[in-house]
Amino acid sequence: MAYTPQEQHNLDLVQAMFDHVLIPMDADAADRFIAPDYIQHNQWVDTGLEPLKAFLRKVRGENPHAVHDIKRRFADGDHVIVHYHVRRFAGDPGFAVIDIFRVEGDMIVEHWDTVQDVPTDSPNPHSPF
Repeated sequence: MAYTPQEQHNLDLVQAMFDHVLIPMDADAADRFIAPDYIQHNQWVDTGLEPLKAFLRKVRGENPHAVHDIKRRFADGDHVIVHYHVRRFAGDPGFAVIDIFRVEGDMIVEHWDTVQDVPTDSPNPHSPF
């Protein structure tokens, strides 16, 4: 897929945020990627950077060995979509997650997501990934 230079920049920014913030669950690194007045649509976290950082610290404390396995990424204008598999611990079937980020300049300014448990027993032979 051919992206515009801006879309490629946005993909690279979101990937760097995953590499430095979400995968290691490093709340302190979030300042480099996420705007202070970040708009959050996830219903588990209040809007803004500081509530996100508090959430990341809580999750890291509860699941220090969590894995975020990115399956695919897409860019469309100022939006980046990431589909990935979160596993909290060894043997965890985990969650299928789709994040949508909106980027302005060099910062992520808005986020939406949908999270689904990965079933251990399904009539569908196709993986959610």
